[in-house]
Amino acid sequence: MSALAGKLREATGKSATRKLRNDETMPAVLYGLKDNLSLTVNPKELNKLLSARGRNALIELKIEGDSDRSVVLKEFQSHPLRTGWIHADFLEVDVTKKIRVKVPVVLVGTSPGEKQGGLVNHIIRNLEVDSIPSNIPEKIEIQMGEVELNQVIHVSDLVMGDGVEIVNDPSDAVVTVHVEKVKEEKAEVEEGAEGEADDAAAPADAAKKEDGSK
Repeated sequence: MSALAGKLREATGKSATRKLRNDETMPAVLYGLKDNLSLTVNPKELNKLLSARGRNALIELKIEGDSDRSVVLKEFQSHPLRTGWIHADFLEVDVTKKIRVKVPVVLVGTSPGEKQGGLVNHIIRNLEVDSIPSNIPEKIEIQMGEVELNQVIHVSDLVMGDGVEIVNDPSDAVVTVHVEKVKEEKAEVEEGAEGEADDAAAPADAAKKEDGSK
């Protein structure tokens, strides 16, 4: 579990919150198991932690003036004009009980089907999983080197760790590799046109032969 320092804040409201926002301080709210708290955290430290451990990392929030809490990031707001966060919501969790979170699906490598003209369609980019906080995967990887042309990877094909259950419908398609439909139709039209041209040329050729035999 990664640690993050926090401080309780008494002043709330737009003006007080605006004053807090800088490179070292960001307002946040903790939705606790028994209470809710307004606090401040360091946005750079939070971003560093999540970059290393993933969006669903289990965090030990060490709050000055309060007890330590086990939390996960619930939501955040980023600045509309520049890089950086301006607010975060944390959710306190019972580390012994499962919670539901979204985990990103990451495609690794290149499918052999792409070399055959196939197009990769990444249909589901985040999957919902139920897991105890300490077992939540940072990401769900699909090894594309094992995905052939015209193959479909369904939710049921994904193998998860112990205690991690995907909530999505097992029959849902996550990624496919197919030849682009437009190209297929174009090829069929071209083949049909060639066939018609051959059929039209056949009587003409026959007529020439007949004229030559006379």
